Amino acid sequence: MATPPTIHYPRSLHSGFLKHEATHPDFVALSVGGREYTYAEVGETARRWAGALREAEGGRPSRVAVLGYRSHTSYTAVLAALLAGAAFVPLNPRFPVARNRAMLERAQVDALIVDAADAAALPGLLDGLARDPAVLLPDTETLSLPEHSVRPVLLRPDLERFAPTDELPRTDPCDMAYLLFTSGSTGVPKGVPISHGNVRAFLDVNQDRYRLTASDRLTQTFDQTFDLSVFDLFMAWDNGARVCAIEPIELLSPYDFLGRNRVTVWFSVPSAAAVLLKRGSLRPGRMPTLRWSLFCGEALPQRIAEAWQAAAPSSIVENLYGPTELTIACSAYRWDPASSPQECHNDLVPIGRPYPGMIPLIVDERLESVAAGESGELCLAGPQRFAGYWRAPELTAERCLERDGLTYYRTGDMVRAVRAADGPDADLLFLGRNDQQVKVGGYRIELGEVEAALRSAGSVEAVCLVHPEREEIVAFVSGGRTQELLASVSGRLPAYMIPRSIHALEDMPRSSSGKIDRNALRRSLISSSEGCRVVHAR
Repeated sequence: MATPPTIHYPRSLHSGFLKHEATHPDFVALSVGGREYTYAEVGETARRWAGALREAEGGRPSRVAVLGYRSHTSYTAVLAALLAGAAFVPLNPRFPVARNRAMLERAQVDALIVDAADAAALPGLLDGLARDPAVLLPDTETLSLPEHSVRPVLLRPDLERFAPTDELPRTDPCDMAYLLFTSGSTGVPKGVPISHGNVRAFLDVNQDRYRLTASDRLTQTFDQTFDLSVFDLFMAWDNGARVCAIEPIELLSPYDFLGRNRVTVWFSVPSAAAVLLKRGSLRPGRMPTLRWSLFCGEALPQRIAEAWQAAAPSSIVENLYGPTELTIACSAYRWDPASSPQECHNDLVPIGRPYPGMIPLIVDERLESVAAGESGELCLAGPQRFAGYWRAPELTAERCLERDGLTYYRTGDMVRAVRAADGPDADLLFLGRNDQQVKVGGYRIELGEVEAALRSAGSVEAVCLVHPEREEIVAFVSGGRTQELLASVSGRLPAYMIPRSIHALEDMPRSSSGKIDRNALRRSLISSSEGCRVVHAR
């Protein structure tokens, strides 16, 4: 196998992979589906598909969609899109067809790469598109598609005829690396384009923080439509390490997986750890191979951080924070068993200090800077801030703030800066979303404080909402005895803050990213409480 040529272009999202493909081709890049794939194997396949993408488009494609689920094809397709000079646009097989089709339409993709398990969904997905993308089906021998399709459809035999391309287009920092779609308040997915420059700034800060080496093995617990999956893939590939994709069923008891794969870096949403804690399996010393334990995507409760630290005693536990618009994560807090419990607020671990280069601004409702130590909405500027929503200038103007020559992204998260225990720098405390401060019966209430009281009383997870049809607080809990929870919060909170009812759930509803689905809980209040055991507070 010929050694790929050295690349001297500006550093890109995929430049680390190219380096290790050339220097350490026999290192394992990916473990998935019970198989291991080396940098040489993944690179050769991605280069073959990249050549096919360029030929199908008649030049450099702009955007390539990827439809697959934790497969060799879905991960390799991401690299193939980048090598072809395109941005990748992940779709999710678990999403409704209409949502995936809307994402295809809005992204105006040139091509679509689909794994074998999801090829049957193609006819419905492509039906009605204004412009058919080229379709690559690397694992599929035959497939019948709508007759009106005029774009190329390349099956496995077709792709095997392509030679791996060594002619890679130049990638500049301002070029789009990926386009993710997040939920929009109007029901229309919001497109968030992230540039190579954005994600390179993120990777460089994180490598300086974590010092990964080729001996590291990282989990992949996320669906590819969740931007945290980019951390696992490219923090590994940037440093010659391997990614170990874990199946969702294994997340219910990951210990054998971690030991078998000798995983050193765990990364997940806190809810994944909460499930283990609730099941009683998160016991001390169960994860001895881990040296880093990272959590992001939602607030990290103190109880979960403490239990995880005990279960992975050789690892350093960190709480990462950041919306998609600020490129995966933009601040971090390192858990210290001795001092961190005193630094938690409302039972939540701080989100720490912004990454180098990221500039925080905390503003009040009038968008004026708050005084030191006061709470307000967190805004951030810096190299990880996206340029704006995909073809939505009005939404960009609404969510961005110009101040002193800088453009800040308004996160919608309420924070307060407090002096850290280890020096003069300030840590940020997460206080909740700005829509979690509600008014009930004339009283201003932080729902996060009520949730903290429920967790402290014994619930593993707790979500509080204001009923959409009545002015009252409703709680959903997972774990703990409802009568005991009610008695405890009644002794800790003023009467106006006590939930009107507590719904006990066996399992919280989850979004595709694994986070608690608050919208599903809100909908359940309108429709039915089936599956809940309800205790009325008064």
